[in-house]
Amino acid sequence: MNRKYRKTVIAGNWKMNMLPSEVKPYADTLRALAGKTKHCEVVICAPFVMLPQLIKALRDCRIAVGAQNVSDKDSGAYTGEVSANQLRDLGVKYVIIGHSERRSYFGETDEMVRAKVTAAIGAGLIPIICVGETLEQREMGVTKDLISMQVKLALSAVPPEKMRRVIFAYEPVWAIGTGKTASAEEAGEVCSHIRAIIRSLYGARIARAVTIQYGGSMNKDNAAQLLSMPDIDGGLIGGASLDPEHFAAIIEAANQ
Repeated sequence: MNRKYRKTVIAGNWKMNMLPSEVKPYADTLRALAGKTKHCEVVICAPFVMLPQLIKALRDCRIAVGAQNVSDKDSGAYTGEVSANQLRDLGVKYVIIGHSERRSYFGETDEMVRAKVTAAIGAGLIPIICVGETLEQREMGVTKDLISMQVKLALSAVPPEKMRRVIFAYEPVWAIGTGKTASAEEAGEVCSHIRAIIRSLYGARIARAVTIQYGGSMNKDNAAQLLSMPDIDGGLIGGASLDPEHFAAIIEAANQ
């Protein structure tokens, strides 16, 4: 982490877990454990059906709320979709875009990710843009080439003045939900590469201000080591965020 230039962000991604009735007990426990964050911003990204309850439950604390997906359309006949303006009006601050599960299960392409990033920024949301490689791609030695393409396409319509409202999350696909984790050095190397790509596009001043998270099975046991890397500025936390005590432990590691 480098707090001199950029903020640390710990974001929980509940995925398709939890129930609306479980939101308030979870929020009450988390507020008691981690409500007074000192050095990092905390976000919980929940399914659409839980966002109103979560916003209400966290209204009086410094924990922000994020969505897990967003449409690239502003409005219209798109049954089942949710627009960036609707999320913003509800009180959502962040949105995950391009998660590997959206890419692999629902066919989201880099072009779709770019369109969603544009829509999110246009509505005033902060996109958490996910990039990462599969195990096969890593073994082929194309990780950096693939990451470069994903980053460049995602940012192709983002002007320099909006880059402070962009977060990247490096999520090696082979380490998501598997219990496997990239070593701190491996994760740090790719996050440094992401920053180098941003530097080549926007210059050093903007690049050093962009928050880059690690999103591959970060937990209470490995968070401190991962966050010790200079270009890892937080985490996108999956399974560990479902337990408020485990999530609070990761937040505490980021506050050190």
